[in-house]
Amino acid sequence: MEKARRAAEINATGIGKSFGSFQALRDVSIHIGRGEFLTLLGPSGSGKTTFLMIVAGFEKPTAGRLISDGVDITGKPAEEREAGMVFQGYALFPHMTVEQNIAFPLKVRKRSPDEIRRRVGEMIERVGLEAHARKLPSQLSGGQQQRVALARALVFEPGVLLLDEPFSALDKSLRGQMQDEMKRLHKETGTTFVFVTHDQSEALALSSRVAIFNHGQLLQVAPPQEVYDRPANRFVAEFLGEINLLKLKGVRHENGSAVAVCGDRTIRLDAAARGAGSDALLAVRPEHMSIAIEAPSEGNAVAAKATASTYLGSATKLDLVTGDGSKLSVSVPNEVASHALGNGQSVWLTWPADRGFLLTG
Repeated sequence: MEKARRAAEINATGIGKSFGSFQALRDVSIHIGRGEFLTLLGPSGSGKTTFLMIVAGFEKPTAGRLISDGVDITGKPAEEREAGMVFQGYALFPHMTVEQNIAFPLKVRKRSPDEIRRRVGEMIERVGLEAHARKLPSQLSGGQQQRVALARALVFEPGVLLLDEPFSALDKSLRGQMQDEMKRLHKETGTTFVFVTHDQSEALALSSRVAIFNHGQLLQVAPPQEVYDRPANRFVAEFLGEINLLKLKGVRHENGSAVAVCGDRTIRLDAAARGAGSDALLAVRPEHMSIAIEAPSEGNAVAAKATASTYLGSATKLDLVTGDGSKLSVSVPNEVASHALGNGQSVWLTWPADRGFLLTG
């Protein structure tokens, strides 16, 4: 099967949605590029699924406009939008075989029998279900059912494929396999994908961009590496993986970089620190920190005491606390962990200047 004839480009402007007095979405504006893989990420109740349902046409916004390929579709019902949908529970027809489930969208669109037969055959081959074409959904595993749902949503070449936490019912191993399958299908079809999940690692692994939602607001939209390495605020930083937060005082700018006091040492940050107040929080990912038994003569460092450890097999996770009460964690070689815990004195955590960033709130 060739790539989709037309991947959709979608512009949402000022989208709001209220359910009675509850405001599920507030002034959400986002451009979804043609052929991109955009993941909507956030905790339960953040508004990500509500936004997806508005794009799908299953919910109507109470404010704002939705434009697809230059056409206002804000008021269009779902059946009039060229969007494929994969639901969390797959929503397969239990009385239909794999072939019949996949053929259904084409029959609704009154495609010819020859086209239906050809497209269904191509999609079954693409998702690797040739040996299961005549089976009912009840005879399939969870991963196989998920493949049928994907094939059914893609068979009519939609401009956009919308996916609402499609892997939530799968175990960890199968989930990983389906993530690889999803990346392959996106590359092969060229369709615009909009994917909802609350799994941070899934979002980082799959997406060309990630949109972070919380309390109905869109907090940041950026490529995975940017939202992880340069989060827009404290919520995004803490939501995406582990983060160490250190209290700073006297933040000032000096020779193109930022300087501040952390504990009893002066530290430096890169130019991204501009605009911060005199007191701020420094954020550093644990994987960017190293541990030293002796105080380093130069560079960024903070003294801390190890309070607990968790054996991870190839390494040990150390929990530490600084003199001002900041709680930190770092993964270190097992022999280093034993020394740090048995030392009884402060150890030192160090990090490169370009790996720390300031958070505003």
